[in-house]
Amino acid sequence: MNQTLNFFSGFNINDLWFLGEAALRTMWISALSISIGTVLGAVFGWLLYEGRVWATVLLAPVLDVFRSVPLIIQLVLFYNFAPIAGLNLDPFGSGVVILTIYTAALVASVARGGIEAVGQPMRRAARSLGMSYWQDMRYVVLPIGGRAVFPAWVGVALGVMKDSALVSVLGYVELLKASQILITRTQDPFLILSIAGAFYFALSFPISRYAAKLEKRWAQ
Repeated sequence: MNQTLNFFSGFNINDLWFLGEAALRTMWISALSISIGTVLGAVFGWLLYEGRVWATVLLAPVLDVFRSVPLIIQLVLFYNFAPIAGLNLDPFGSGVVILTIYTAALVASVARGGIEAVGQPMRRAARSLGMSYWQDMRYVVLPIGGRAVFPAWVGVALGVMKDSALVSVLGYVELLKASQILITRTQDPFLILSIAGAFYFALSFPISRYAAKLEKRWAQ
């Protein structure tokens, strides 16, 4: 098992295991960031929809910054300036913070669009039946608006998973960083990147397929 693979000099089974562990780290940082970022983004989207003055004046510009500035710049700036603010975060922690805020900024627009997708006549009808505001949000807006923007959310989730590769600039050994390490040692970029691409596909494809099945079920 520890022998070098015969048909690829310099690459052995331990390297494949190394890439597999890196893929799990990619999945972990992505899942954590997407989960928290989705919850925050839904709250931000609701605040923007409600049109609160402070949300429009303060929150909207901040979210625009995180949507507009390249993610790699956000990561490097936060990682280098966080210690000045007294936050001693390792590359994983810094990556989670920025990816979470980045996800929240993207999901905020999606969530706001989902709420706006539910027509006011339907919402007024729900209120006329005696539903409270929060019952209306839970039983009318969430099911209908959520289905309307679900494909957009899946696109955001898959995009963030791929963008998590940028955390490698901080030294976090996820899939891309692990690939770079092995390429430096084996000098075989085609093989290493092909395997890394296969891992990314294995992480992303089940999500897209499951999302497609859900959309098909909802359409029936």
